[in-house]
Amino acid sequence: MQSRQVLTGIALSLLAVACFSVLDTTVQYVSAFVPILMALWLRYAFQTVATAAWLAPKRGLRMLHTQRPGLQMLRGLLLMCGTAFAFSSLKVMPVSEFTAVVMITPLVVTLVAATALKHHVSSARWLLVVGSFMGTMVIIRPLHHSFDATLLLPLGCVVFNAAFVLLTSHMARTEDPLTMHLYTGLVGMVLASVALPFVWIWLPNWQLWALLALMGVASTAGHLLLIKAFQKAPPATVMPYQYAQIAFALLGGWLVFRYVPDNWSLLGMGLIALCGGAGAWLTVHEGRSQQPIEASSTPAQLV
Repeated sequence: MQSRQVLTGIALSLLAVACFSVLDTTVQYVSAFVPILMALWLRYAFQTVATAAWLAPKRGLRMLHTQRPGLQMLRGLLLMCGTAFAFSSLKVMPVSEFTAVVMITPLVVTLVAATALKHHVSSARWLLVVGSFMGTMVIIRPLHHSFDATLLLPLGCVVFNAAFVLLTSHMARTEDPLTMHLYTGLVGMVLASVALPFVWIWLPNWQLWALLALMGVASTAGHLLLIKAFQKAPPATVMPYQYAQIAFALLGGWLVFRYVPDNWSLLGMGLIALCGGAGAWLTVHEGRSQQPIEASSTPAQLV
């Protein structure tokens, strides 16, 4: 029975990252037609309505109960900023390269845990941090003649995602994960609503509206599937399969845009996936209860 639960958790995790790849690929496609803030509002509005509709019959107004309302607001703001950087990144770079760069988030969390929070981090993990950074530089290639400063946008996403991960790790000790999921959607929707009257446009065809709805479905389903995955299996077991998102992103980019990364980008993506997978293996090897390992096991995809 235990092994069946673990397999179910792995399957749910793979479905979650497939949903996230659908979200990112769709965002890249619609970004040519839809203002970013409008897309953000629709993404968070769908998450809020869907999560509230799921929780309301079981909990009523208790679904809004939280011991840390201020931290819930901060967490929602961090995710909103990370999502804004993600949507902006997908306007200027392929979904596969973007996904690979964002996948360094768990290793950045390890770096922050070691330097700012004074957690012990092994030399092997430091090597993985360096390796993932090198993989990112291979993808971005800041010294190459074709470099554009907009290619640094995913690093902004990584910074906000890392802060979000650390705060989530702290709040998870006392807060219900579904309540946190509701608040992230609610805060994002409220913040985006401020700018919505200035950016709203009426889209020319129903297909674009359908794609925006698909973004909401994919994002909400991905997060809920991931929550369920962690209920079925330990994070250390689930995390290595998160890096399958790079493969899903490659597939999405090829199917929708007929895009295949060059050899250097493939090398960088492979290096990031290798370092991420090795970091997840170290989590199992070193023990699943250590604080810095726990933080680095949090999923990277948060948009």
